[in-house]
Amino acid sequence: MPQIFHRSANTLSRATIFGALFVLAALTWVGYMIQGSPYVTYAGVRKPQPVPFSHQHHVAGLGIDCRYCHTSVENSSFAGIPPTRTCMNCHSQIWTNAALLEPVRASYRSGESLQWTRVNQLPDFVFFNHSIHVNKGVGCDTCHGPVDRMPLMYQQNSLQMEWCLDCHRHTQDNLRPREQVFNMRYEQPTETNPVTIDGQKFTEQEALGLYLVKKYQVRSVHDITSCNTCHR
Repeated sequence: MPQIFHRSANTLSRATIFGALFVLAALTWVGYMIQGSPYVTYAGVRKPQPVPFSHQHHVAGLGIDCRYCHTSVENSSFAGIPPTRTCMNCHSQIWTNAALLEPVRASYRSGESLQWTRVNQLPDFVFFNHSIHVNKGVGCDTCHGPVDRMPLMYQQNSLQMEWCLDCHRHTQDNLRPREQVFNMRYEQPTETNPVTIDGQKFTEQEALGLYLVKKYQVRSVHDITSCNTCHR
């Protein structure tokens, strides 16, 4: 029986199969990159707000502590968005006629809350508790970035599961003493002086972190990377 296809068809078919695999891999990589990009995560994106509130001015400039506005961050899963009267504690005395703050004054007069746009937003299927992280020694800027240097607030990190799990797998790298949790200029110990514990060498931060893990009774890596810890 005469040969129907030329022998080069074998080479072409192999090239097509291998090419399809490379194309599939490339598409998977592109999808992965898009999924982690600011286009999807909104990391670094400054969202429009009813009032252009500057954390840089209020925190770094005026020295206002995070807890003055976010009153429930130490004892609740939600950090809390300040009511208008919190703003008016000061702005009934200063900048009383500033056009920029008219939405705040209107909210105070009417009793209707300002409709702030959530910046750090997690999906509804994710359980997150601010008080747990605060009381275990996780600083505000660990998750939220240098808020005191943000004229307009934006999300610093992706807040995706991969990012959360990376921190949960290495808790000792991110813990600090509780009294430093709200210190936006806190600096971790340097790595120039290794610390030896039970014959093993650790950086100063790792040694401090391991100490705080025990002191604050942080659960095991197995527990805090378990699915039902965040998905309930």
